[in-house]
Amino acid sequence: MSETEPRLEAMNGAGLSIVIATLNEAARIGTLLAALQDDAPRAEIIVVDGGSEDGTAALATASGVRVVTTGAGRGAQLRLGGEMAGRDQVLFLHADCHWPPGGAAAIADALADPAMIGGNFRVRFDGGDFFSAWLNLTYHWLRRMIGLHYGDSGIFIRRTALAAIGGIAPLALMEDFDLTLRMRAFGRVAYLQAPRLGVSARRFAGRHPAAIIGSWALAHTLYAFRLPSRWNAVLYGGTKRAEPQPDQGSPES
Repeated sequence: MSETEPRLEAMNGAGLSIVIATLNEAARIGTLLAALQDDAPRAEIIVVDGGSEDGTAALATASGVRVVTTGAGRGAQLRLGGEMAGRDQVLFLHADCHWPPGGAAAIADALADPAMIGGNFRVRFDGGDFFSAWLNLTYHWLRRMIGLHYGDSGIFIRRTALAAIGGIAPLALMEDFDLTLRMRAFGRVAYLQAPRLGVSARRFAGRHPAAIIGSWALAHTLYAFRLPSRWNAVLYGGTKRAEPQPDQGSPES
């Protein structure tokens, strides 16, 4: 392949854009970006940093990816990244995930079917304990039985479909769930069984499983009643998210 072909690919919009929202992820961002660049060397990678104080943005810039700094709030960060994406397919990733070799090819294979508008990966939590194993099974069951999935499973979507459904809502919490609901209403969504995406269990450390499950139930209840998403973020204990930006055009505003 000639040196000009990657440039032509970027110009005509073909290929994959990868959007990663970060906040103080210096310990992890380099490993993730290296894995992505090895697996998808022609992908457009966009890191949207929410004002990190640990050098995350500088490390991402040194990796040669596109970096933009904005206010904290994952929903708003992902929305901006999605609007900046220039390729036909857009993948939204958590900064603490473990990217598997072959992941980019799996996305391309899934979207070779014109009926598919997007999808997500089967996940494997890295906790190594009973609760992580339970999460692996539960995530799989919920996805297969009722289509329920979240942003930590690596959501990907055609850029045209993302625009058609209005992009990602800049919610303080549940922005990923909100996106998946609108995706499923819009068209067919793939569930990739292999390779499995590695998911960090760090946010569960030191928390009782009952408290974790209760916080999930609370988050879904507040979302269902369309209460302001900033209330959801405050009440959803243990998420360790930064103070969100005010909602802008979200469903409950």
